[in-house]
Amino acid sequence: MRKKYLRHRARVCLLVAAAVLASPAAVAAESTADAIAVNVDQAKLVKLPGKVATIVVGNPMIADVTLQPGGMIVVTGKGYGATNFIALDRGGEILVDRQIQVEGPSDRLVTVYRGIERESYSCMPVCQRRVTLGDSDTYFNNTIGQAGALSSTAAGNAGGAGKTN
Repeated sequence: MRKKYLRHRARVCLLVAAAVLASPAAVAAESTADAIAVNVDQAKLVKLPGKVATIVVGNPMIADVTLQPGGMIVVTGKGYGATNFIALDRGGEILVDRQIQVEGPSDRLVTVYRGIERESYSCMPVCQRRVTLGDSDTYFNNTIGQAGALSSTAAGNAGGAGKTN
């Protein structure tokens, strides 16, 4: 009878030890699988419970999270890295706490280095200038300026569309 008891106790101890050792791995796998992956300069829609009232973002320089009606959020990648967001209800109860992983662009990105100066180009199908975090200041500002001028010109011409002389 004593041997049977000792074998049973040893089995229970092994099961408890296995559960304790496996639990950190299970938690790590769960949080990784639960992470929201988004590319820098892109957005992703995620459905949350409808009673979300407040969103808190760990590092808004990495990602922006905007609450939409009906519990839908827009997650926008702003900088490379990882952060989290917490969704709260009106009473301050935590409904969701999830990781956001912001990754590099998904298109065919070509990076050109000229000494310490860096330029980025999107090459799908033809290479065009692309503003990417880490580009040199001169290249970055020139590219942004050109894009702004093009946008202003297009907006000005759109206002005149439909007019006849």
